[in-house]
Amino acid sequence: MAVIFLLSGLDDLAVDLAWAWATFRREPTALERPAGVPPRSIAIFVPLWHEHAVIEKMLAHNIGAIRYPDYHFFVGAYPNDAPTRNAIERAAERYPNVHLALCPHEGPTSKADCLNWIYQNLALYEEKSGEFFDIVVTHDAEDLIHPEALRWINYHAAKYDFIQIPVLALATPLGALIHGVYCDEFAECHSRDMVVRSEYGCFLPGAGVGTGYRREALEKLAAANSNRVFEPVALTEDYECGLRLHRLGCSQMFLPLTRLSAAEGGFLATREFFPKSWRTALRQRTRWVMGISLQGWERFGWRGTPGDVYWLWRDRKGLIGSPLGVLANAMFFYGVATALWTRAGAFDTRLAVATLTLQAFRIAVRMAFTARVYGWIFACGVPVRAFFANALNAAATVCALVRYSAATMQGQPLRWLKTEHAYPSRAALLTHRRRLGEILVGAGYVNAAALRETLAVSNPKSLRLGERLVHRGLLTEDRLYEALSLQQGLPTVHLQPSDVSPRAVRALPSRVTSKWHCLPFRIAEGGLYVASPNAPSPAMNEALRRFTALEIHFHLVTPSTYKRLEASLH
Repeated sequence: MAVIFLLSGLDDLAVDLAWAWATFRREPTALERPAGVPPRSIAIFVPLWHEHAVIEKMLAHNIGAIRYPDYHFFVGAYPNDAPTRNAIERAAERYPNVHLALCPHEGPTSKADCLNWIYQNLALYEEKSGEFFDIVVTHDAEDLIHPEALRWINYHAAKYDFIQIPVLALATPLGALIHGVYCDEFAECHSRDMVVRSEYGCFLPGAGVGTGYRREALEKLAAANSNRVFEPVALTEDYECGLRLHRLGCSQMFLPLTRLSAAEGGFLATREFFPKSWRTALRQRTRWVMGISLQGWERFGWRGTPGDVYWLWRDRKGLIGSPLGVLANAMFFYGVATALWTRAGAFDTRLAVATLTLQAFRIAVRMAFTARVYGWIFACGVPVRAFFANALNAAATVCALVRYSAATMQGQPLRWLKTEHAYPSRAALLTHRRRLGEILVGAGYVNAAALRETLAVSNPKSLRLGERLVHRGLLTEDRLYEALSLQQGLPTVHLQPSDVSPRAVRALPSRVTSKWHCLPFRIAEGGLYVASPNAPSPAMNEALRRFTALEIHFHLVTPSTYKRLEASLH
C-alpha cells in the first residue's frame, strides 16, 4: 500500500510542478481585461427538473448582475413538471430575454436530453425571430453567474471553440464539513489541475456550468453523433462533451482563476452551493464516479495522445485510490496508537516517511489554494476535511461500482441521479449586483453625462442616487423602480386600494408594518405578498417573519403608490 501511495503522491507532485512551470511562463497578457471584441449573441441554457423553488431567484439575480448587452436565457422544463414550468413562465413575463424551452415528453430523462431539447427550441426561436446566437453557455438552477463572465467568454470565443470559466463553492462556516470538502476540492482543481490541462493542450472536461461553446463546435458534435449535441445516456455529459470536442479537433481553453476588483465581483468564477449533507453529497459523487470513471472507460477506452491517456488515468485512478484511502487512514491511526514504526524494518520506515512527507505536502498545497479563495482561517480546516473527503469518495466509489455492476448484469441503462439544489439568500447575492447608475444608463433612462453631473452635485438632503435623479426631473419614479427591480431581483407591482386584501393587512401588526414601511396586500398559495418602496433588509425580513408562518414574497412599489395605499387604510 505504501508503494501505491508513493506512486500516487509522485503523480500529484508532477502536476504541482507542471502548474508551477505553466504559471511561471504564462505571459501577463493572458489575463488582460477583455476588450476590442464586438459582443456576440449568447444563449444561456438552464435544464430543469423540479427546480421551481430556486429558478425565479436564479434568473432574477443573474439578470440583475450580468454586465453584458446581448444574452438570452433558454430554460428547459418538462410537461409533467407544472410548478417549474409556471415559475419559468412568470419569469418570462417579467424579463423579455427569458424563454421557456419545453421538452416534448414527460420527465425526468437526463440533463443531456433536456439540453438537446433546449437546443431545438433555440433553433425554433431563431427561425421565428430572425436572431442568431453565436455562443451557447450552460448553467444550472443554483448558479451565481459572475457579472463579467459572458464578456470574457465572448472575448475568448474569437479564438477558442470551448471556454470553461472556473467554478467555486460559496463560502460556508467551518462546521459545514461536507460542503467544505467541495470548497477545498474545487479551489485546488480549478486553480491547478484545469490550468495544467489547458496550458499543455490536453482535453478539458466541461464543468457543466460556466461552459461556453461556439455554435460551430456544437454543430460538429451534432454532425458526429446523429444530431445529438449532448449524449442522452451520459451521466456526466459535461465531461463527455469536453472529451468529444477535443477528439474532433476543437480548440479549448480554461480561464485561469483571476481575482478582479471588489467592484467587478471578486474572483471570476461561477459560484454555487454544493450538497451539505452526507446523503446528497454521496448521491452526486456516485453519479460523478459512474459517469466519469466507469461510463467514460466503457465509452472512450484509453485512446488518445500520451497526455490524454495520462489525464484519463488521473480521472479514473480514484476507483483504486478512494477505497484504499480509507484503509490507509485506518492504518495510519493504528500505527500512531501502537507505535508500529518501532517494529518496522528500515526499508518500510523510509517508505512510510516518504509517503507521509508527500501527503503532508499535498495537504499544504490544498491549504494554499483554499486560503487564496476563502482565507487562512478556513484553510486551517483542510486536514480535518481531508478525512471526510476520503470517506465520502470511498463510499461514492463503492456505490458506483455496485450500481454499475448491477445495471451491466441486468442489461439496464444507468440511472441518472439528480442533485438537489439550493440558492443563496438575498444578502449573499448583493455583492454581484450591478450599480443602479450602470443599469439606468444601460437602459437609456438617464444619459451618462447627467448621471456624472448628479453624482458631482452636493447632496444636502442625503437623498439616494435614484431619489436625486427624480428630484432633479431627470428620471420618473416608474423608471427608477423598474431599474431597482432589476438590480434587487424583486418584482414591481402596480396596486390600487381595491387590490389590497383586508385579511392580508391583518396578517402583520400595524406597528411592525409602519416601522418597516411595508404593506401586506395578498395571501395566496401559502404565501404572504408584501409591498414596500424599499428593498427588504435582513433585519426587516427577520422582523416580519416573527409574526407569520407564511412564506413572504416582497414586491416593490413606488413611494407615491405606497403613500396612496397607506392613506386608504385610515
